Amino acid sequence: MATITTKLLFMMTIMSIMLMMMVTFTQSTLLIEWNIIDFNNMIISLPIILDPTSTIFMTTVLIIATSVMQFTKTYMMNDKTTNRFIILILLFVSSMMFLIMFPHTMLLLLGWDGLGITSFVLVIYYNNAKSLGAGMITALTNRIGDVMLLISIALLFNQGHWMIQNIWENEAMKWIPFLIMIAAMTKSAQMPFSSWLPAAMAAPTPVSALVHSSTLVTAGVYLLYRFYPFMSTWKNFKTILIMIATMTMLMASASAMAECDMKKIIALSTLSQVAIMMFTLSLGLPEIAFFHLITHALFKALLFICAGNMIDIHHHSQDLRQMGNVSTQLPVITTAISIANMALCGAPFLAGFYSKDLIIESMTMLMTQKNLIIFLMFVLATILTTAYSARFSMYTMLFPTTSPSSQYSSENMTQIISISVLATLAVMGGAITNWIFTIPSVEPNFSSGMKILAPLMIMLGIMMGVMTVTNKSTAPTILVNSHCYMWFLTPLSTHITPNVMMKLPLMELKEVDQGWSLIPTVMFNSMKSQSSTTMKIQNNSTLTYIASVAIIISWTMLSM
Repeated sequence: MATITTKLLFMMTIMSIMLMMMVTFTQSTLLIEWNIIDFNNMIISLPIILDPTSTIFMTTVLIIATSVMQFTKTYMMNDKTTNRFIILILLFVSSMMFLIMFPHTMLLLLGWDGLGITSFVLVIYYNNAKSLGAGMITALTNRIGDVMLLISIALLFNQGHWMIQNIWENEAMKWIPFLIMIAAMTKSAQMPFSSWLPAAMAAPTPVSALVHSSTLVTAGVYLLYRFYPFMSTWKNFKTILIMIATMTMLMASASAMAECDMKKIIALSTLSQVAIMMFTLSLGLPEIAFFHLITHALFKALLFICAGNMIDIHHHSQDLRQMGNVSTQLPVITTAISIANMALCGAPFLAGFYSKDLIIESMTMLMTQKNLIIFLMFVLATILTTAYSARFSMYTMLFPTTSPSSQYSSENMTQIISISVLATLAVMGGAITNWIFTIPSVEPNFSSGMKILAPLMIMLGIMMGVMTVTNKSTAPTILVNSHCYMWFLTPLSTHITPNVMMKLPLMELKEVDQGWSLIPTVMFNSMKSQSSTTMKIQNNSTLTYIASVAIIISWTMLSM
């Protein structure tokens, strides 16, 4: 079934590429409305939007899904329920298509909720307690965003707005930008909703390659991009978003430096890059943010597939410290990891360079005159990005391995095909997307000293990464612990908050389902105490009877 699905996705990719070329080369936007029900004056239609944004994003998702399905052939070879896994992947990709292609808010909600449900099922694919815990964190966190989107759709419906393009500002709509921003923050794992992203690594690696490159995590960025003209009418939108994105970027980069799980390092890298996209949106540059979304999807999917191959070779061990010396045994994977990490760092003329360098230069031009603290935090996060990429490469390729001496490493043609396609796009994808999508814009204009800031950050990051690996001196324990726990967001969201939030439901359970509620309990205790007093009086005591009779006779005589 994996082979048939790969061929089907490949055919869809070819059709999507042809559609993308037709739309982007003519710079046209097609809005197709299919009337499903036309009864009297009631019309229910299905709108489909075909513009450069949707076609480029759809093509990217299909290319990555095809490569992931090719990789699934070997990674899930010994799994007993591979067909179920493939069906779930197809449902996941279909939900993303709904989100991309349909500008109708109700249909957008179908794709949005479909992503949440299928991601939960895929995270708990391996039936164990750890996967269930990770799936619950993922599902409950995303439900916050789903509720916010539902409320915003209800408010839009109250105003008669159905299409994303037809939203206008009025007094009754002032809460909608805030609700949409919360929804995007939960789906894209921005602070304080960041802890579910590394937890979702409990899913199989092909799911991680798809989820953390171009689908679930980027859905929040895509939502803000689509709603950007409406969101920018809220005066606090850019201010709040730039603070949250900068803190998330710095937290994710610092946490990746302290992490040793290979998949979690790449997940935290994804979180950092998604925060950069949010940061770019807050600067008022939505096209550049979408450009970085496309280029990031290409090299991040490549990095995940390479990591998945290495995990498969090392008997599903994900510890970075147990890997090493693969450069002599796995030449294709080694080359692909090097390309992906260099593109992530923004090395010249690779995919990440065209978008990331433009973001850094735009940020330098805008932030140095506005907010020096935001500027310094962005620079530090970018340096740490290069540092953890250098640390990752040195551990996997240059250091001697600590795995058993009987470790057998090899590459097969199925792996090479999936890696080669994404590696080619990680080299050329940035330039191609730049030629066909990015509109001509004025180059950032600043001094030559600031122009060398980007390559300087890359060099400083490489030096920091090498020093971290070679120097065995330990950092302060509380600093390392704070980075390991994502600035203590993980215990807050997984241990403290659920315990506090479940106190009241537990009391209700004990009072209502497992006992009497409050008012009957009070009445029962009152009647019980009165009955107890009466029983003490009526305990067959002769003295009590004589005293009672004497009191009654005395009272009667006095009354007469």
